[in-house]
Amino acid sequence: MKSRRDFIKISTAGAGAAALGLSPLKWGGLENLNAANDIQAVSDEDMTPYPTYCEVCFWKCAGWTYVDKKGEIRKIIGNKEDPHCNGRLCPRGTGGVGMYNDEDRLKTPLIRRFKENGDAYFEKVSWDEALDYTAKKLKVIADEHGPECVALFNHGSGGKFFGNFLKAFGSPNITAPSFAQCRGPRETAWIATFGEAVGSPEPLDIRDTECLVLIGSHIGENMHNGQVQEMSAAIDRGATIITVDPRLSTAASKSKYWLPIKPATDLALLMAWIHVAIYEDIYNKEYVEQYAYGFDELKEHVKNMTPEWAYGITTIKPDIIRKTAREMANAAPAVIIHPGRHVTWYGDDTQRIRAVAILNALFGSWGNRGGFYMKESFHLPKMKIPPYPKPTKSWRDAFPGQFNLASLALSSGICDATIPTADRSCSFKAWIVSGTNLPLTLPNMKNTEEAMNHLDFMVVIDTMPMEVTSYADVVLPECTYLERYDLIRTSPHREPYIALRMPAVEPKYDSKPAWWIAKKLADKMGLGDYFPYDNITDLLDWQLKKVGSSLEEMQRIGIKKFDRENGGLYFQKGEDIEFNTPTGKIELFSNEIAAEGFDAMPVYTAHPEPPEGFYRLIYGRAPMHTFSRTANNHNLWDLKKENSVWINPKVADLWDLKKDQLIWLKNQDGVVSSFPIKVRVTERIRWDSVYMVHGFGHSNKKLSRAHGHGSNDSELITKVMVDPIMGGTGMRGNFVTFLTEKQEMEAES
Repeated sequence: MKSRRDFIKISTAGAGAAALGLSPLKWGGLENLNAANDIQAVSDEDMTPYPTYCEVCFWKCAGWTYVDKKGEIRKIIGNKEDPHCNGRLCPRGTGGVGMYNDEDRLKTPLIRRFKENGDAYFEKVSWDEALDYTAKKLKVIADEHGPECVALFNHGSGGKFFGNFLKAFGSPNITAPSFAQCRGPRETAWIATFGEAVGSPEPLDIRDTECLVLIGSHIGENMHNGQVQEMSAAIDRGATIITVDPRLSTAASKSKYWLPIKPATDLALLMAWIHVAIYEDIYNKEYVEQYAYGFDELKEHVKNMTPEWAYGITTIKPDIIRKTAREMANAAPAVIIHPGRHVTWYGDDTQRIRAVAILNALFGSWGNRGGFYMKESFHLPKMKIPPYPKPTKSWRDAFPGQFNLASLALSSGICDATIPTADRSCSFKAWIVSGTNLPLTLPNMKNTEEAMNHLDFMVVIDTMPMEVTSYADVVLPECTYLERYDLIRTSPHREPYIALRMPAVEPKYDSKPAWWIAKKLADKMGLGDYFPYDNITDLLDWQLKKVGSSLEEMQRIGIKKFDRENGGLYFQKGEDIEFNTPTGKIELFSNEIAAEGFDAMPVYTAHPEPPEGFYRLIYGRAPMHTFSRTANNHNLWDLKKENSVWINPKVADLWDLKKDQLIWLKNQDGVVSSFPIKVRVTERIRWDSVYMVHGFGHSNKKLSRAHGHGSNDSELITKVMVDPIMGGTGMRGNFVTFLTEKQEMEAES
């Protein structure tokens, strides 16, 4: 029986490009892409603006898409009323039109077929046939195994429609890699401490802060737009920036203090800062006495966690640890120890972010100006639908007694539970994958591939032929965000507001919006009552009129703000606050975590060191790209075509490596990168580590620009350290060495 990996090879070498209906890029002039060079300039008055919010990253900045009289999209600019962007888009946002123009886009529904000799290929089909086929397959799985054996992996706006479909079908197994692979430990730690999650966007009052501490948070490279703008303004007015990072990041270069910490020792530094705050008596006594629980236990816990103790672990000198702790105290409560976003590092990540939360609590940051404001969302009414069927099982059944504090489903857990074992009554039999490229998103690619090879059925909904589409049984082409309506954006912020996304142009090719795909599939499965509208515009107009607006008004203004209803941005002095924790207080000593059998307060434990001749692999972001999603976008590709590997000059000299030399990376488990990567020799990285930007080195040849450019860090992440508290996948315990010749790589791999 041919595996899905076999199918990748078949489709690439055989029926691939022709069957997909994809034409190779014609480099002679980039034809339609560079045709814009021949278009005459026009004024804004000669164009029509359509409101939108960006889908290139999760920040979802609101803006305007400008279309000329020929129906061509000319530009995307920010909406000045939007607190996410204040009218200013990042490179990704302005480059979003490249998604629309990308000639490599998925153009038509596809079904995987087999020839008589067993070879597989993709066949172009109609939407009706593709959805009929999908409905039939899902019904068979539900009849044989139960609907709970179907899971949804989603990322982005379209996932909400498929989530509604899956719950109507009878499955609760809806997951997003952004939880277990990114922010899950942060949310778990914050809930255990303050009784609520950080959420997105994070309620950081950077515009009024006097001290911002970034510990593994790369503002300026992850391009969280509003935070970048507020940090820039904070720097201009003299706020103290403290950056903890093995690498001189963009943020570190703007900081008063750069602490080039030894990787995997951040928790020791945090505990030493807590020690200094308590034992130098510089914490916010009034705040702690009124709002916190467990201070005496914490004081005893950190008694011996001195800066001298931390120095031997972190390589950060004791006087620097004390100076930076005092900087925080002097600014308090207008101080932010940033909770981070991608925090799945070493497997003890919930406890590390617990230390971040505790430090913020000691300085009184939570609920105070210049610290964390109290966010508020606007709530839209929902149309009445039938009750969802009650599932008889969920992903948690595969992990009895584990990960009870995970507030959302674990994508890595569902992946693991797809691989059959003797003690599972039903592993997952089908995946619906919407807008997430799982081979480059989930750690341990080999494990993900094994899971997909055990599936009976997989349907992928995407705009591009990413690696994951090559594993699919059915591929459904979604149109880009510039060509569709989506649900009203109601993200929390300082004030509640709503934002509209509407199509600026008709969908290209035979692509469709997610709401249409989910509704039509539901209709075919007898679940149409869960989508009680003929067109999404009916739903949007109904919701908006219920709150005193209308679709027509939102099409004109794009953003509408409302008054806060739940109090002010900050706690009032002496205000009585009840936190949603077991004690009703900010829990420095966590009863919830202790009840699960884990340490109630963070404890530093040492992590494995690199083997001789290996270096810790650190990965990160580039401001013009979003993970692996944008590497083929011609606008953004033009800004950064490939990644490089940062190597300290001492290490480069030891290995005789030169600037721009092509090398291959080999990890501790013998896995070698498929494509070479250029060397960047720089003092901006510690000698014991190397750094590369995530999202490059695509293996799918149908991505005509991204294929083979740079190296894929995901290939090299084969060791995963699972957070026992909530199941997050720590991915920074991998080490690499260098191969300088292709022949050597082939021989060793």
